[in-house]
Amino acid sequence: MATESKTLETTSPPRTFINQLAQHAGEQVTIKGWLYNLRSSGKILFPQLRDGTGVVQCVALKNSVAPEVWNALKGLGQESALAITGTVRADERAPGGYEIDLLHAEVFDEVHDYPITPKEHGTEFLMDHRHLWLRSRRQHAILKVRHTVVKAVRDFLDADGFTLADAPIFTPAACEGTTTLFEVDYFEGEKAYLTQSGQLYNEATAAAFGKVYCFGPTFRAEKSKTRRHLTEFWMVEPEMAYATLADVMTLSERMLSAIAARVLEDRGEELKILERDPAKLEAIVPPFPRLHYDDAVKLLHEGHNKGELEARFEWGGDFGAPDETYLSANYDKPLMVHHYPAAVKAFYMARDSERPELALGVDVLAPEGYGEVIGGGERATSLEFLKEQIALHDLPQEAFEWYLDLRRYGSVPHAGFGMGIERCTAWMCGIEHVRETIPFPRMLYRLRP
Repeated sequence: MATESKTLETTSPPRTFINQLAQHAGEQVTIKGWLYNLRSSGKILFPQLRDGTGVVQCVALKNSVAPEVWNALKGLGQESALAITGTVRADERAPGGYEIDLLHAEVFDEVHDYPITPKEHGTEFLMDHRHLWLRSRRQHAILKVRHTVVKAVRDFLDADGFTLADAPIFTPAACEGTTTLFEVDYFEGEKAYLTQSGQLYNEATAAAFGKVYCFGPTFRAEKSKTRRHLTEFWMVEPEMAYATLADVMTLSERMLSAIAARVLEDRGEELKILERDPAKLEAIVPPFPRLHYDDAVKLLHEGHNKGELEARFEWGGDFGAPDETYLSANYDKPLMVHHYPAAVKAFYMARDSERPELALGVDVLAPEGYGEVIGGGERATSLEFLKEQIALHDLPQEAFEWYLDLRRYGSVPHAGFGMGIERCTAWMCGIEHVRETIPFPRMLYRLRP
């Protein structure tokens, strides 16, 4: 329960933020935030304040502040809410290059026994307290990088002539298979599903606008506990009319390069906090290496023969995490594997005219073991072919009549891809698990908080 505000000064300079202190050197400012840490040395207190834009150390001298201020400050616990007023002073030794000589303070909420202390906590404990864990410097840095990844994606696609045309979250049928759908009750007994992808709707809007993208939450009900999977994640999906597999690969490498460049430009401090080697991101520039699925299988066979891979990969299957890691290990930039067997790709994928058993698709595999960050390709344009595929996949044709109309009225070659924001963010940050790349992750056994 919040305590009554203890006002220790009646007038204060206008509020500013920690990331703006460089503009106020030598001036008095007011910062409103939360106590990050408190140290004392005799008659000096060193409260560290965070306000969401950064952390600043303040210096309070006992003989320079009112007794009420001193007594209020020295009893504060971590995450107490307060406002401080003081003079900004440049100090090269200080994080961010500035400290504040504290003059006054106002305590809004005095906190004690904050659950997350500087000691080591287990992952489950931290996930149970995710609503508080978000306040830590590492989690703050990760989500700042995520923000920049999202902004970079939007800026890149908007500048490239794409129109945002978001797809619905409630869908009447599966897009990429029925086994990973979340089913929900709609009205009057009708069943609906949470979207796996905006792909099919993207094809409709691409025929209207030429180049489009949707960007929003998607849901997969696969019972996976790997470090790469969430049951709810955010995906951006560009789609282009009059485009081919080659166009998808070119757009993929351009967009990923733009994201890496923006993260390097805007999130240098956060990368330092995460101890991320910037050279890893600097290497993400076009062109990316390209590898046919057949050649990828040969490399996996060689790895098995050398004892570097435990299981022998069989042609026709989809790559698992160890396979993707092995294939991308020889590159310092993403690897594009293309022409997968059609059997492991979605029903709407176009086929190779010379080898119909292959789909005109590509997966972009990030280096350092981060696996697939982009999956996409060219879409089938034949009405009869799609009817056959819908039947072969045991899908209800009536639910896809609107989609088939796209092949009845002005069908053209078109292509696109999907990129999961969380996997991309984990890669940019150099962190192990995607659960830290979204504010409140939803996983197989995690629905709270």
